[in-house]
Amino acid sequence: MTRPALLVMDLQRAVVGRVADLDAGFTPRLARAVAAARKAEVPVVHVVVGFRPGHPEAKSSPLFGALPEGAFTDADPGSEIHPDLTPLPGEAVVTKKRVSAFTGSDLDLVLRGAGVGHLVLTGLSTSGVVLSTLRQAADLDYRLTVLADGCADRDAEVHRVLTEKVFPHQGEVTTIDTWIRGLG
Repeated sequence: MTRPALLVMDLQRAVVGRVADLDAGFTPRLARAVAAARKAEVPVVHVVVGFRPGHPEAKSSPLFGALPEGAFTDADPGSEIHPDLTPLPGEAVVTKKRVSAFTGSDLDLVLRGAGVGHLVLTGLSTSGVVLSTLRQAADLDYRLTVLADGCADRDAEVHRVLTEKVFPHQGEVTTIDTWIRGLG
């Protein structure tokens, strides 16, 4: 199983808004990767964080238990996927309950059901969902690629260290443009 899938993780309005130094070209650049994946028939999987009203599944989490009431619920406009990256009908939208895209979600079932064995990771933030998902995916024996300019972090130095020194030990790190050229 080496079929790839592009994971677009935590690109929700509230998350995009919290990465203050996010360059203006970030979501359009990521949208180019999504468009290229679709054209090459590479599945695009959107991963979002989401909770029930009252956040019963988040109460035990020091990180998510501190969220304001109503955050990342269906009623929260901040939980919507950024409009530059709107899923197409038929694309999987997986809801997770913790930092890793696998924790509290059916992501592994969705991927294995589609014959996917190679994950191409993008998302916000590099030190959050991308790092946690990469580590868990490696333990689940997925082949991994990280699109370094398809990830961002509040701390540019942390992003640099992860993409240049940590992630290459788990998989390939490349750019969106290089990845797109390889699809052709």
